[in-house]
Amino acid sequence: RSLLVLDATQMVTAQDAHVAGYILEALKSVVVVVNKWDLIPDREQARTEALRLIRSELRFLDYVPVHFVSAVTGQGVSKALAAAIEVYNQRHERVPTSALNRLIREVVGRINPPSKGGRRLRVYYATQAEVDPPTFVLFVNDPRLVHFGFTRFIENRIREQYPFTGTPIVIQYRHEERAEND
Repeated sequence: RSLLVLDATQMVTAQDAHVAGYILEALKSVVVVVNKWDLIPDREQARTEALRLIRSELRFLDYVPVHFVSAVTGQGVSKALAAAIEVYNQRHERVPTSALNRLIREVVGRINPPSKGGRRLRVYYATQAEVDPPTFVLFVNDPRLVHFGFTRFIENRIREQYPFTGTPIVIQYRHEERAEND
C-alpha cells in the first residue's frame, strides 16, 4: 500500500507523476496526501483548484482519495490515515459471484460488446478470482475480441457498485469453450 505525498507548494511534479505510474504498474493501493497545506492561502478556493489539477495530472488514478494535510500542525493527518485504512479494507473486499454476474449481465446487455470479423464477444460468466488486488475473471468466447474500451467500461461499472476506493482492479479474460449458439 502507498501514500503518494505531494508538496502543496509545488503540487504534481514530473517526479510525482512518475512515482504514481510506478504505483499503478505495481498494482498498489494508494492515497494521495497533499502536505504543507498550512502554507496555502485561501485554502477552500485552493482546494478546488488543487483537486482539479491532481485529477488532471494523475487521471489514471481517478479512483484514489486525496487528502490535504500539514505535517507541522497535524491538520488532516488523522483523516488521511483513516482513508489509508479504508483503502486497505477495500482492497480485500470480495464481490459475491452471483452479484457480480448480475452486474456483468446487465452491463453487457446495455452495450454492444466488441466484435471482429463478424464474431461478437460473448461473456458467459465472471468471478472474483483474488483480492489484494481485486482480480475479476470474465469467461468469454474469444479473449481476442476484447479491447481496452470494453475493459475500462466494465471496470467503471464495477466501481459504481463496489468502489474499491484507492485500489486498482484487475480484469482478465479467459476462453470458455461453448457452442456458438449458447
